[in-house]
Amino acid sequence: MAKIAFIGLGVMGFPMAGHLAAGGHALTVFNRTRERAELWAQTHQGTVADTPAAAARGADLVFTCVGNDRDVLEVTLGADGAASGMDQGSILVDCTTASADVARQIHQAMKERGVGFLDAPVSGGQAGAESGKLTVMVGGDPETFAAAQAALACFARAVTHMGPSGSGQLTKMVNQICIAGLVQGLAEGLAFAEKAGLDGHQVIDVISKGAAQSWQMENRGHTMLDRKFDFGFAVDWMRKDLAICFEEARRNGSRLPVAELVDQFYGAIQASGGNRLDTSSLMLLVAGDAPAKERK
Repeated sequence: MAKIAFIGLGVMGFPMAGHLAAGGHALTVFNRTRERAELWAQTHQGTVADTPAAAARGADLVFTCVGNDRDVLEVTLGADGAASGMDQGSILVDCTTASADVARQIHQAMKERGVGFLDAPVSGGQAGAESGKLTVMVGGDPETFAAAQAALACFARAVTHMGPSGSGQLTKMVNQICIAGLVQGLAEGLAFAEKAGLDGHQVIDVISKGAAQSWQMENRGHTMLDRKFDFGFAVDWMRKDLAICFEEARRNGSRLPVAELVDQFYGAIQASGGNRLDTSSLMLLVAGDAPAKERK
């Protein structure tokens, strides 16, 4: 069993750290809002640290799961960041959805310190984090991946090494691009079913057994029909992720016309105050439930 530091106890990090503790690992946790870390320590067995550096001191593995590129750099390479507390031979695993550039930057900085690094973003949302069935896509050196794989498996149903540093983040970008189109298509189909006078729930039960089946349909289709959007992955975060995708696409020459259109729809949801709604809230726009001025 490893000595592990976990930095960032948000919607995803809180249960992910819990699964690591349940797996028998000794955890020290840090969160910028200390009350959140103390709540975790009351729920699971572990210790609360005052800084990322203090949490990382003496740890075999350090996990980070924060908001964006700036946050990742702050908790790893910033003042009192995890890097300053890590020993040679230890491993830093970043589960944030961030840019491939930041992953490569941290990888190089850790290499100079004799520390391994993996970019390991996850997919599966809050439900996947709570059930311990996330999908983890990992970039980094093969030997570093092999050393961290068992710990990653504590909160995942699939852990896959995708290639060198940055490959995990690039794979997560593909995931988000695909999801954008899938959710929009699902919203349009379900709104069409409603307008046609069909029982939308019955429609889902039927077409989910055919070629239209997807995770989004099975996990969000019925709730979209019921106008329930109180789930873990918010519109704000999806737009943050898509912005990373667009920046990378400009660099590699990819065209993302559907994702760019869906991003505009998410912008309309934000403008109507739906920042924290789940990404399946695209149903509101397609079905005409939002003010007309916000659907332009």
